[in-house]
Amino acid sequence: MVSSNPDVPDDVFADVVAQVRHFVRTHVVPRETEILATDEIPGDLRQKAKDMGLFGYAIPQRWGGLGLDLMQDVEVAMELGYTSLSLRSMFGTNNGIAGQVLTNFGTEQQQDRWLPGIAAGEVVASFALTEPGAGSDPAGLRTVAKADGDQWIINGGKQFITNAPDAGLFVVFARTDPAPEKGNGIAVFLVPADTAGLAVGPKDAKMGQEGSRTADVTFTDVRVGADALVGGDAAVGYRAAMTSLARGRVHIAALAVGQAQRALDESIAQSVGATQGGTPIGDFQLVQAMIADQQTGVMAGRALVRDAARAWVEGTDRRIAPSVAKLYCTEMVGRVADLAVQVHGGSGYMREVPVERIYRDVRLLRLYEGTSEIQRLIIGGGLVRAAKSSAS
Repeated sequence: MVSSNPDVPDDVFADVVAQVRHFVRTHVVPRETEILATDEIPGDLRQKAKDMGLFGYAIPQRWGGLGLDLMQDVEVAMELGYTSLSLRSMFGTNNGIAGQVLTNFGTEQQQDRWLPGIAAGEVVASFALTEPGAGSDPAGLRTVAKADGDQWIINGGKQFITNAPDAGLFVVFARTDPAPEKGNGIAVFLVPADTAGLAVGPKDAKMGQEGSRTADVTFTDVRVGADALVGGDAAVGYRAAMTSLARGRVHIAALAVGQAQRALDESIAQSVGATQGGTPIGDFQLVQAMIADQQTGVMAGRALVRDAARAWVEGTDRRIAPSVAKLYCTEMVGRVADLAVQVHGGSGYMREVPVERIYRDVRLLRLYEGTSEIQRLIIGGGLVRAAKSSAS
């Protein structure tokens, strides 16, 4: 595809994609069972990802990243999505929802302080938004940041925070006290992991995505200076959250396409290699129909992701299109994964068979960075509001 990013021209970007594909398929895919069994990414794969610049591929070049725009990001994401999703999760918050808050809303001093380490993989940044009563909708936040002179005191708790056990920096969302006269009173703070009063809980035990580490994070009288306030302005918070989440939804949609492609490839291989009564199962029309449905979903999802990414980069749609892409692609990959298990028959239900892992892993894609239900509200509500505005 043709890129609009002058920082990474097409020929250079083609080489980036080729290197990522080689890394994923040659180095990571053969070790998926190891990742599943140990529930962690092997250290040498982590180091290889750092050496390739994957911890900062979406961070601008001025801070040491590769500087990929979202149109390029989704091409990389579709390659990363071909293997265990925990690999991408290892550096996903650096490039995505956490890193983008700093890139787009941080002060110059904050950017210079943190982004070089984030881009190099020396610092893992976690996006601390989700709480028991607030996830897809940040308006329900209960974590509070109370002004105390030129400092802030943060109290509250977060849950399901990706990379929390490994984080060096938490991008923390909190309600300000006292509340402002205007706006929703949500601010964002940069809190180093070693700050007094910050505690990370035990690693969560999850349905899938083994190797991806999430945990609760609590803040007990955590004191930070005025320089910790993202953008130097408490009013920046909610906009930072919504913008970062919307961009992230296009990325998640691309990951879903990558996983769907892998499930399809496994299904085709199974249909050719497995036999029933001496006949390859791929010769049966009902199996062919399942593969046809998978292929249709993959192709439609890939086209939709690219279209949504282009709309984001061009600035023509940064709200409806990201939600449409995430809704369709994450629901699509669930159907494709289910069909992959069906094509495999009983073997598809066995642990360590790729489609069994994919079936479990992709279920999370419909939940984080905005559930499918939230996406439907954004899409439907946005279209209705636009129609009302036009009518008036």
